[in-house]
Amino acid sequence: MAGDEGSEPQFRVMDVMSVTVELPDQYPLVTLQEAEPPLRELSFRVGLPEGVALAYALRGVSTPRPLTHELFTTVLQRLRADLIAVRLVSRQGSTYGAEMDVMTAQGREVVPCRPSDGIVLAARQVVAAPILADERLLAGTGDVTPQ
Repeated sequence: MAGDEGSEPQFRVMDVMSVTVELPDQYPLVTLQEAEPPLRELSFRVGLPEGVALAYALRGVSTPRPLTHELFTTVLQRLRADLIAVRLVSRQGSTYGAEMDVMTAQGREVVPCRPSDGIVLAARQVVAAPILADERLLAGTGDVTPQ
């Protein structure tokens, strides 16, 4: 069965639906939704700077001086490295783990990252990189370890 321990993880393509701040909470809430039915959602909190960076990226806002994610995007482009995908792969409590799939002239590299950083970088690409979520993250609320 898909998602069983020891089997290959199954991933679903996700769309960023929103980045919101519900006062009095000070942390932005990122909501992702499956691109295809059943359209399940996955929401998690991020730090304020990461939430602002994501909102800027989604709206295509450039800043007078590059923010960290803009700078990293420029470095990837100049090194001719392509961000192929960002995958959400784990959850421990309310903390999610992710990885970036990067293709370079030397080959493929998988780089662990925070989901917020990966999503911002995915949105900053010339052609947005897909955001994928392990099916197990959508199927339940417990901890999920990477496979």
